Amino acid sequence: MIALMRHPGRALIAAMLIGTSPGAFASGTAAWEMNSYNDFIRGRFTGISLSREGRLSLAPKLDTIFSSDQPVIWSVAEAPDGSLYAATGNRGRVYRIDPAGKSSLLWTAEQPEVFAVAVDQAGIVYAGTSPEGKVYRIEGGTATEYFAPNARYIWSLAVASDGVLYVGTGDQGKIYRVEGPGKGDLYYETGQSHITGLAMDSAGRLLAGTEPNGILYRISAKDKAFVLYDASLPEIRAIVPMPDGTVYAAALGGSIAKQTQAAAQASQNLTSNSGTAVTTTITVEAQSNAPGAEIKPPAAAPAQPIPGAAVQTTGQTSPAVDVSGVEKSAVYRINPDNTVETLWSSKEENVYDVLALEKQILFSTDQNGRIYGLAPDRRVTLVMETKEGETTRLLPSDHSILAATGNMGRIFRLGEGPGPSGSYEAPVHDSGTASRWGSISWRADLPSGCGLTFRTRSGNSAKPDRTWSDWSEPLTDPAGSRIPSPNSRFIEWKAEMTGTGGATPLLNSVTLAYLPQNSPPVIHSINVITQSVPSGQAARTATAAPSAAYSVTVTDSGDTGPSTSAGTPTQTLSRASTQQITLTWQAEDPDGDRLVYAVYFRGEDETQWKLLKSASHDNSLTFDADVLADGKYYFRVTASDRESNPPSSARDAQLVSAPVMIDNTPPTIALGATHYSAGTARIEWQASDAASPLRRCEYSLDAQAWVPVEAADGVIDSQREKFVLDLTGLPAGEHLVVIRVADSANNTGTAKVVLK
Repeated sequence: MIALMRHPGRALIAAMLIGTSPGAFASGTAAWEMNSYNDFIRGRFTGISLSREGRLSLAPKLDTIFSSDQPVIWSVAEAPDGSLYAATGNRGRVYRIDPAGKSSLLWTAEQPEVFAVAVDQAGIVYAGTSPEGKVYRIEGGTATEYFAPNARYIWSLAVASDGVLYVGTGDQGKIYRVEGPGKGDLYYETGQSHITGLAMDSAGRLLAGTEPNGILYRISAKDKAFVLYDASLPEIRAIVPMPDGTVYAAALGGSIAKQTQAAAQASQNLTSNSGTAVTTTITVEAQSNAPGAEIKPPAAAPAQPIPGAAVQTTGQTSPAVDVSGVEKSAVYRINPDNTVETLWSSKEENVYDVLALEKQILFSTDQNGRIYGLAPDRRVTLVMETKEGETTRLLPSDHSILAATGNMGRIFRLGEGPGPSGSYEAPVHDSGTASRWGSISWRADLPSGCGLTFRTRSGNSAKPDRTWSDWSEPLTDPAGSRIPSPNSRFIEWKAEMTGTGGATPLLNSVTLAYLPQNSPPVIHSINVITQSVPSGQAARTATAAPSAAYSVTVTDSGDTGPSTSAGTPTQTLSRASTQQITLTWQAEDPDGDRLVYAVYFRGEDETQWKLLKSASHDNSLTFDADVLADGKYYFRVTASDRESNPPSSARDAQLVSAPVMIDNTPPTIALGATHYSAGTARIEWQASDAASPLRRCEYSLDAQAWVPVEAADGVIDSQREKFVLDLTGLPAGEHLVVIRVADSANNTGTAKVVLK
């Protein structure tokens, strides 16, 4: 129960609690529209491209030229004769794919992983194995051990123009220069844990990417290096040097942990099959940065179009580990003057490889094996999805692009023209509540001979599963096709395209209309507060007493001056303030509908609710406290969304307050026996209140400070109390004793006793 007490300070608190009325948002038919790159990129692409302007079309034709029985292709290198060599895991196999597309198993390593492969100008193949790192030279189908650096992992290989082989290792982050079988020397020690990528630039210098500090080095001689870039991401993945000195690099959140785990698991699998016990311990330690200057200059102007294909690089590729709070991956351009630009970054996708072409850059990610195109103005196009777990490597080919993947390990060729068909699945749309589906419409350019149809499906789980409806029959009317899927909370649409003769449909936008089920409002709380306001500002107070029709002037001679009155009038002090009750409530509508309120009250001994105010959009109400007699009351607030919905679907809600005690009547004081003699006095009285328990009693002697008085029974806690006051040491003469008693609502009653 809430007792309303008279306290002027409550006015400020009440004002702070009074909120604004809900915003006016109309309810009714809603529309789910998709018409931009950011809208479409969240969907699933099968043979479909997405332009930077946000238009869907058929993607380049995708042909599978090689499919291994391995889960991932770690590295791919192209020989001078056009043959491809693919390094795989988790059985340590190297495959050869000839220019005609015929594949064969070239070599199977004793180790489970071949993370890196490289080919020199003579067509000799080099392969690095892990987790017991060794480099093998494969010639004529025969593999011989070429270099054993006493390292746990061989992550990357690079062949210089003079035939020298550079070997990047882990977990000590060392680079070796190998001139012949067993003739390898330590070339540079980075101080990092792993050398994750190697490449030769146009000046014959070695570029090396590292982990865990994401540092890109340029090594010009033994033990002589310069830091080109210190990325904010832990691992430099791909390195692409250009003839003009520009370097493209891809960095991500770190993949070494999962890759070493894959190597360990594969090693254990081989052990269990062979019966030979092998124990592999993996330790990755973050060390201090290697020597070299850290360069973080401001971005330079965009470089000119790229004059040629990328130089081949080799490096490991694997599923990456997420690093919270930062981007998962990024693509950088290090200009010839060593300035650095971030061309692309993502918090959702890991970038695996970069391929620089004449007019754009391609890069691949782990989002369904996506391949993106990045124009010189940094606008991105989704070229296609390979539908594999990740696209790990990109290579140029005659009039096409080759893409290697993981999960499963395959190599695809992207054709010059669009494929014959494709489909796009939009992301699942949550309408917020059970909805009635309307129609779906779209805008598209449809060349002659091309086709475009839509299908929908719906369900009440956030992800499509067996509980969802089947895909509907094709919908073909772009102006508005009625959606046949069952009413539910979630819906998804799919566009199916067909092309002919190199022509493709172009889908610009899609709009799906629906009517959400109207949700009822919610009233969270009701607050009841009193406040004091000047009587002249009260909402419905009595009319103030008229001012006197005369004036009184007192001079130092005692004369009152001219006056029309025969006597001196008594001045009446008016009441300083009027008590008001303020109701405030908090309510909202899940659909954003504008709410209209009605407020009712009912006494404790009453059975029917009485209306205080209706059709209000404010969430507060103030009225004079004295319009209600003393007693307990309840207040009810009703909220309705009827102004935003048809009568048949309008909803309302109500909430009743806790019992509120209204007490406007002050306590009464009945004086009893009074005794006064010889400087002592004894005064007895009884105080009572009709509505609430008494809480305080005090007296004032001759208009001095108030002094508390305790009840005769020791505690002031009931509606009727007896009091006895003994005064001593009173000076001779007349004295005034004023008694004041307050109830629970802070109403006060007074009485006076004159001692003579």
